[in-house]
Amino acid sequence: MTINLLHKAPAASDTEQPVPRWALRAAYALPWLLLPSCLWRLPFAFHFEMGQLDDAPVSPLWITIPYVFGLSVLTELAALLSIGLVRRWGEVVPGWIPVIGGRRVPPMAAVVPAVTGGLVLSVVSVWMVLTWLGLSERMAYENGWWQALAMVCITPLALWGPTVLALAYAYHRRRRHA
Repeated sequence: MTINLLHKAPAASDTEQPVPRWALRAAYALPWLLLPSCLWRLPFAFHFEMGQLDDAPVSPLWITIPYVFGLSVLTELAALLSIGLVRRWGEVVPGWIPVIGGRRVPPMAAVVPAVTGGLVLSVVSVWMVLTWLGLSERMAYENGWWQALAMVCITPLALWGPTVLALAYAYHRRRRHA
């Protein structure tokens, strides 16, 4: 008996054109890639600095808690939204949505926001790599363990932009004749 740890492509795709297996896997992996950074962010809501040496003034809890939790939730929602680039609900608006439910999604209505978001996130990725290389100012930590934990949790964010751009390209190729 073998155990398959990778998601298999569905036997019958719910999209008009078949989705490449790599795109399906990438779209489903994206929320999991971003989860460590979202979890890393949560202690900051309660002013636990995770080993960072920062002298910046501290905002009150009534601001930081909703901000940090909201940012983490919005990050995961945006990642989950990228699954629409490989599923039927990215081609036809689900029927339960009032007024526009059941209508086809114009391909550019999905491609333009995905490419825009992917480009913005790719700029963040480039900035992150420049920081790792020491070409940009780096956050100071109490010790190397905190810095290593931060790198492990935050590094997958660098893949977000390029992954969304690749998914947008695959979506566009699949739907260009729609």
